Amino acid sequence: MSANQPSTSATVTIRDVAREAGVHVSTVSRALSPEKRSLISGEVLRVVEEAAQRLGYRPNRAASALRTGRTHTIGVLVPDITNAVFPPILQGIEASAAARGYFVFVTNVVDHALARPVLERMLAQRVDGVVMATATRDDPLVDFVTKAGMTAVLVNRADETGRLPAVVSDDRLAMKLAVDHLVGLGHKRIAHLAGPQTIPTGVGRRLGVEQALRDHRMKPFRVVECASYSREAGAAAMKQMLEAGAAPQAVVCCNDLVALGAYDALREAGLRVPQDISHRPQRHAPGRHGRPAADHHPAAAPRAGLARGRDAVRGDRRPFDVGLDGGAAPRAGGAPVDRRAGRHALSLRRCCRYHHQRAMSSLRPM
Repeated sequence: MSANQPSTSATVTIRDVAREAGVHVSTVSRALSPEKRSLISGEVLRVVEEAAQRLGYRPNRAASALRTGRTHTIGVLVPDITNAVFPPILQGIEASAAARGYFVFVTNVVDHALARPVLERMLAQRVDGVVMATATRDDPLVDFVTKAGMTAVLVNRADETGRLPAVVSDDRLAMKLAVDHLVGLGHKRIAHLAGPQTIPTGVGRRLGVEQALRDHRMKPFRVVECASYSREAGAAAMKQMLEAGAAPQAVVCCNDLVALGAYDALREAGLRVPQDISHRPQRHAPGRHGRPAADHHPAAAPRAGLARGRDAVRGDRRPFDVGLDGGAAPRAGGAPVDRRAGRHALSLRRCCRYHHQRAMSSLRPM
């Protein structure tokens, strides 16, 4: 086969590339493997890659999967791809996976009942691991995943039983920062728009608000549970809260979309933020028309998450939680922001020093 006559990718094998490059087949195999190319010298890598490019070589993933038992694919399940919290996480997943030769399948599981069929399809496709952002409390999918022997890691939501590794924000600390800030402004009637209590984040954030208020010897002025983490649910819950009686002085919202909906309802009721009611979202909402802007680094969570996702795909199944403490720096209605609170630290639970060092390294730029 001449170097000047590139063949179609369907007929070119690594033996052809080895012959063209003048090296052994095993050398080509290592040079073209993201996991083993570091074993080859830079000069040999250049020769092999140039030969592969001249011949139009493309790896046969199906044959490789049959030979190695790995497909180099990762399945990702998210509950709402339109929620602003998930795109940066997906970007982190894809960037980290691509750098290691993995391809990512993303599914938008709006109806949780569809999660089981999706996982079964991924299992049939022999994905090497899954990243799940869809977990609910007492989720039967955790049993399914563990019994099926799938390698999995949770992101944004944790398994309360600790059976699966999880990468989550420290929701209770985030709520404590919010409550402390509002109390510091002198507010006494502090209410909470809580997330769905079927979801771990909804429960954790509500407990965080209640505990923070108890620390100040206060009780929640009013708590209304949102039907979902959506702008519409936030508006409906805020209207319900206002209809229940006297308006609170401040509201802590369970997430940013709910906070935007609360803004809509307050504006419709003729109330101003922060002149009439102080307002604090859990994370960060788009900085638009007086709404909160981001004070924390959105890339930190996906970087930490996918380093852990990488470990899960490699077969590390020990329970491990990585918490990104605090989320956004406290901000309520344009009040001064404590920048120190926006610095990300790792809160590691049920882990050893070895895991702590690996998790800390995951926050370094990729």
